[in-house]
Amino acid sequence: MLGHMSAPRASGDDRTLTVPNAITALRLGFIPVFLALLAKPEARGRLAAAVLLGGLGVSDGLDGYIARRFDQVSTLGKVADPLVDRALVLSATGGAIAIRALPRWLIALVLTREVLVVGAGLVLAAAGAPRIDVNRAGKAGTFGMMVALPLFIMGASPFRWRAGARRLASVAAIGGQLFGWVAVAGYVPAAIDALEKRKEPASGDSAGSRLWGLARGGARGKAVGTEGGTAGGEQ
Repeated sequence: MLGHMSAPRASGDDRTLTVPNAITALRLGFIPVFLALLAKPEARGRLAAAVLLGGLGVSDGLDGYIARRFDQVSTLGKVADPLVDRALVLSATGGAIAIRALPRWLIALVLTREVLVVGAGLVLAAAGAPRIDVNRAGKAGTFGMMVALPLFIMGASPFRWRAGARRLASVAAIGGQLFGWVAVAGYVPAAIDALEKRKEPASGDSAGSRLWGLARGGARGKAVGTEGGTAGGEQ
């Protein structure tokens, strides 16, 4: 019988080998390919890089749809997907800055937001607070930037309709940044709540709280004993 026994399969949030997680891993693996295309001399690889980046953005929506539609949501996916998204957006932003495809106002907004989000995440992790999931506004902001960045790169490439691509990119970037900053505002109460959840067990299990509980218990015991002795005397 032991020969036929096998380890139980992971189910629910504990699964690792899922189609969405595989798509996320592929998206991460294609980031160096995108950067290599963007680095080709004389802008020869920019259009291909923009098309690849657009495809990677589509894959981000695809893995989320598959995870929800076919019940393949996993804990690994909840953590890895936003991290890979951030790595992709930052890589694309850095590459677009290197070829001078982005306006200065967008660079300032993106860098400021990323510093705030990453800094807050590090503070929460150091405090032992629970992880905050990406909200809908954050996902919409990422989508807007994943539309804008390929268009900005197209606008900086030898592309016939590059002027129109730049205009569309500006519209998508404004929308993406609006949603992105709305998401930041939504993370503030979520971060406060996460810190409070971290503090509740610590305050309840502290040495001072235990001593206070013992003192209260001792006082109650003395009171009960006194009442019992008084009642016995009266009888």
